[in-house]
Amino acid sequence: MGIMSKINTTNAPIHRLRTLSCALLLILPPSVLADYEDGVNAAFKGDFETALHEFTMAAEEGLDLAQYNLAILYFTGQGVEQDAAEAFRWTELAALQGHVAAQFNLGSLYYAGDGVKADVDKAVEMFEGAARAGHANAALILANMYADGEITSDEEPSLYAQLSNYISTLFSDEQARTDLVLAHVWANVAIANENSEADALLMDLEGRMSAKQLSQARRQFAQWQIQ
Repeated sequence: MGIMSKINTTNAPIHRLRTLSCALLLILPPSVLADYEDGVNAAFKGDFETALHEFTMAAEEGLDLAQYNLAILYFTGQGVEQDAAEAFRWTELAALQGHVAAQFNLGSLYYAGDGVKADVDKAVEMFEGAARAGHANAALILANMYADGEITSDEEPSLYAQLSNYISTLFSDEQARTDLVLAHVWANVAIANENSEADALLMDLEGRMSAKQLSQARRQFAQWQIQ
């Protein structure tokens, strides 16, 4: 199965509306929250045109959840003509505010080139940010990308840069070895965040790795946990 198929398989959040976090009640005007909640209620009733209107009002006021859900409506064409560029725009705005599911969705849009020029490096950056914040599917996608050779440790963003350089010195004769180590680490991150699908990938990886690689991957994951 290709990476895009795996992203689509694990990408349920891009089709799912999210409800309001109570913490936001302390920092947003009541009118913005009311607009957002009205949008959620309308969406649950299947009235996506009203949801679009209410989410737009709250999104324009800067509510990340509204921006995230508005992007989903544009992406799926519910209550509005499907528009990948608008889906990307609102997803990016939510992601820039730290909305973790939006970061994952933004990575998917960058990878597929939906509403934006395809950019694997940006996709990996977004998946990494989401994975570090606890998004299990993002970690699983990264694990699959390393395992399938879609990305290599030479292209890896900052999270494991120093550790990867160290691993490369140990296994300089075969770059794929470092990629399997990183795939193993990300699979463990996914499992730690309760993604059961990562178990099968981990078993497959362990069947392809040497004892030295497994030891290195486990040490690297342990170091990640205490950072």
